[in-house]
Amino acid sequence: DKWKVFRDVSEAREVLGLQDRSLAVLDALLSFYPDNELRQDAQLIVFPSNAQLTVRAHGIAGATLRRHLALLVEAGLIVRKDSANGKRYARKDRAGEIESAFGFDISPLLLRAEELAGMAQQVAVDRAAFRRAKESLTICRRDVRKIITAAVEEGAPGDWETIEDIYIGLVSRIPRSPTLSDVKSVLDEIELLREK
Repeated sequence: DKWKVFRDVSEAREVLGLQDRSLAVLDALLSFYPDNELRQDAQLIVFPSNAQLTVRAHGIAGATLRRHLALLVEAGLIVRKDSANGKRYARKDRAGEIESAFGFDISPLLLRAEELAGMAQQVAVDRAAFRRAKESLTICRRDVRKIITAAVEEGAPGDWETIEDIYIGLVSRIPRSPTLSDVKSVLDEIELLREK
């Protein structure tokens, strides 16, 4: 199903180096393919004009359209099949069947469907692991903060000022947009601090 492949590409877009606009252009290209199923025995070339693509890609500008088409080619999701004069069209035989077409070949989507599905699944797994690690970090931070506050209020023996400085230093190491390894690294150190 072309839309399942599209959803997989959408999920794995960062891995593929694509942006939201690239997905809008791919969505527009797929809308020119008449069937829902991508089949090996079918003509997998779509030949819309830039004007038609612009309309279906929600009014994207011409230069932006060309840039995102190039990104889709670079990502290996589509292939340009250019005619001699650079135009996109289909040549039909006497029976009305497409004999040859020039435009964008979307067969790489079919050929890479399993790979794209695997990428999408991995992205989902990584996102879930990141979410769990962030939740654990939040809980651990809250626990350490409560322990320090309670110890200071109750006058418990220990160098709580130094421990608080260490805690603040660890928290300040968390970047604005942390990666999974950033979160895990700080989480490990804060858990050690909590155990002290």
